[in-house]
Amino acid sequence: MSESFRPVIGTLGYVFSPSQKEVLLIHRNSRQGDPHLGKYNGLGGKVERNEDIVVGMCREIFEESGLICKKMSLAGTISWPGFGTGGEDWFGFIFRIFEVDGTLIKASKEGSLEWVPVEKVLSLPHWEGDRFFLPKVLDPQSPTFHGVLPYQNGRPVSWHCSHGGPSLPFEAPGQKTD
Repeated sequence: MSESFRPVIGTLGYVFSPSQKEVLLIHRNSRQGDPHLGKYNGLGGKVERNEDIVVGMCREIFEESGLICKKMSLAGTISWPGFGTGGEDWFGFIFRIFEVDGTLIKASKEGSLEWVPVEKVLSLPHWEGDRFFLPKVLDPQSPTFHGVLPYQNGRPVSWHCSHGGPSLPFEAPGQKTD
C-alpha cells in the first residue's frame, strides 16, 4: 500500500495588468530565514479551515497586495511532493487574476510588490521548478493544466502535466475587507 498523501493546500495567484502585458509579483526580500528569500513569485499562501479555494485565493491577494479580486480563472493545479521546508507535500491551485479593485500597497510583510513585463518574468530569480508551469500561467489562452512537480532537497526531480479544457474567467465572490 502506498503512503497517504496529506498535502498542505495552497493558492498561487498572478495578477495581470489591464493590458495583460505585465504581471504583479512579490519579491521575497523582507524576512531573513524565509525559504523564498530573494525569489520572485505570485501571491498566495495556505488555505484556511472552512474556506473554499477561491475565497482563499482572494483573501491572500488582498492580504498581500491590498487588491480585491474581481475576475479570475483557474490556470491549473500542481502537486508538489516534498516541496516544503521540512519536506512536506503541497498541493496548489494556480490562478490568473484579470480584474482587481482597490489600492495596491508597495510592500507586504513578505516583500516588495512589482509589476513585471510578462516577457521578463522567467529571467528573474524564482524556484527552479517554476520554469515548467509559468509559461502556461503567463499565457491567458493556455488551457488548464494539472501537474506533478516532486522536489527533493529543494530541487525539482521531474515534471508531469496533463491538460484540461479552456480556462474560463469567472467573477470572484464578494470580499470582506474589514
